[in-house]
Formats: sequence, C-alpha cells, structure tokens
Amino acid sequence: MHPLATYQPPDFETAPLSGSPTAQTVAAPADGIAPDQFHATSNFPEYVKLDGHGWVLAPESRMDAVLVVNQGTLRVVEARNLKKGEQVVIGRTENGEQGIYLHADGFIQPEESEDKFTFRSRGTRETPFSRSYDDLYKILRYDRDHGHIVWVLGPAVSFDKDSRESMQGLVEAGYCHALMAGNALATHDLEASRFGTGLGQDIYNQQLVPLGHYNHLDVINAVRASGSISAFIEEAGVQDGIIYACEKKGVPYVLAGSIRDDGPLPSVEGDAYEAQDEMRTHARRATTVIAMATQLHSIAFGNMTPSYRIQADGSVRPVFFFIVDMSEFSADKLANRGSAQAQAILTNAQDFIVNLWNNLKV
Repeated sequence: MHPLATYQPPDFETAPLSGSPTAQTVAAPADGIAPDQFHATSNFPEYVKLDGHGWVLAPESRMDAVLVVNQGTLRVVEARNLKKGEQVVIGRTENGEQGIYLHADGFIQPEESEDKFTFRSRGTRETPFSRSYDDLYKILRYDRDHGHIVWVLGPAVSFDKDSRESMQGLVEAGYCHALMAGNALATHDLEASRFGTGLGQDIYNQQLVPLGHYNHLDVINAVRASGSISAFIEEAGVQDGIIYACEKKGVPYVLAGSIRDDGPLPSVEGDAYEAQDEMRTHARRATTVIAMATQLHSIAFGNMTPSYRIQADGSVRPVFFFIVDMSEFSADKLANRGSAQAQAILTNAQDFIVNLWNNLKV
C-alpha cells in the first residue's frame, strides 16, 4: 500500500466554476518581459480554462512564474525565460473569475478532531515527531522505487562522523536521487575524507587538530589542481563520504555558489541563475524533498518545488517537503515564503539523519 494522499480535483460542473469565462492571454512584449497583469503562479495546483479545451491543470508549478499557453497546453515559465510573442495568461484573481483557479485543498484529509479550540495545534520544538518519522519512512521506501528524492543539505551534516556515514548510507541504498548543496558541504565532506576533520575539528571527538584550519583550504587547492571533484576522488583514493557516494552511485549533485565561498571547488556554479536552472531540473522531478540545516538554500528550493506532480497515468500525487532544523524560525520562514506544504521536524540534524538511516538500512 502506497503512502500517497488521494487527490480530490475541483468540481468544475458546479457554480461558480461552471460559469467561469475562458482565460485571457497576451503576448510577451520582449524576451524576459511579461505583459501587464500577468498571472503569477504559486506551487499549488492551478487550472486555466482554455478555449476549446476546458479546464487544464498546469503540468507543474513553482512560486512566482508565469503560465504560457501553446495549442491547448500550459507551460510554467520563469519570467526571465520568456520569449517575445509567447502567449502569457493574464489575471490577478484565482477563484475562477478570470478563468484561473488555484486549488489549495486537493490533498487535505479530514481532521480527526473538529474542535475549534485545541492545545499544541502548531508544530514547535515541543511537538512529538514519532508520527512524522513513521510517515517519512513509508514515503522514502515508496519513493526510492517510484519517485525522485531530493536532499538539500547544509555543511553541518558532514561535521559529525555518524551523520556523515548515515547520509552516505542513504545515498548508497538508493534514498537519494539528487543532492542540492553549496561549496561548503562538498568542501567539508571531502575534508573529512582526506583529514578526518570538519573545519579543523576531528569529526568524531570534535577536538581541534594542529593547523586544522588549513585542512579545508588544502582540500580546495588539491581539488582545483586535479581539475574536478571526480578526478580528486580517484587521485586521492577517497573511499568514503557523501560526495564519494554520489560519484560512486551516479547521483547528480548541484553545488550553488555563494559570495562567501572559499575557492570554490570545481563544479560549483557561480552564476546564480545558472545554478537556479540546474536546481530547477530536479525540482521539476521531485516527489520528496528533505531540506536540512540550510535556511536560505531550503527556501530557495522550496520556492522552486511544486506541491504536486502529474504521473504517467494522469493521476496527481503530492510532493512531500520536509524541513529539518533546530530552529522554528527556519520552518516558519519557509512557510511564510509560500511553501505552506512544508512539514517541519525540529531536531538536531545529526540526530535526525542517524535515526533515519537506522530505520531504513534494514
């Protein structure tokens, strides 16, 4: 039995949607420019009523993109990628008044309690997460074979021996189909492979080693001398780690650059828009996302990720998004940026990943 919630589509045969007009489109006036009154998408399912085709569900979505109509089909396009003359849906309402309907309740299940007043209705650090873990185990086991699991990781995962080994195990066991990170995660993971340290601290006992603050810089230098991460792994005889596992298993990873980067490593994409496009290829395919210990990267990927996917048989399934952080602020920030479907698990990143692997490795 799969763990996916059943999608409930809108009823377009009843008012007010039965009386909705056909949506209007206007040609993009120039490359990268949307027409006035363009409709900006959310990451929820959105339907557009097209002339001769009725209500059409956008095949994907993301925050703050536009809808392009072409011969009865819809495409979700970042405005900067528009081409002059493409027909863009216009309209600023979302309840059918202009032939546009945002369906936010497609995956909502009946609540066990309908009490208007309850305690602890919002997830906090006091919230018990046993059910969240159990749900996640089921989802990951299902999506390992039937989906596209994307991890968004900060460098903290590589600073602890057990968490690093656990993430390596998850990659090698097929629970990661793509990895989104920055220069720091890859750098410190390779540092741990070469020196057993993370930012100069032993990744097991957390003791500072003499001149350890040079270790990550030496690794960056060595990787740059090798010409690529894969060449460094081969030449240095690296046999462990998150990046090693990705290379070994052929799991793609996107390393997005930052103004703070040392080096950076080869493969780090320094053009923000190129990095966004690379990440978007995996956001389009994602069925489960786990974003951990990286606030800005999590928000960025959350804004790119739809809340649903249309499957090969035409059915609609949810895209699960989990954010793992010790801070309630990170989870709230993501929700406040439009990714309302994101589910928070508020805990230490190392504890989370070790617990996850211990329950999935059997």
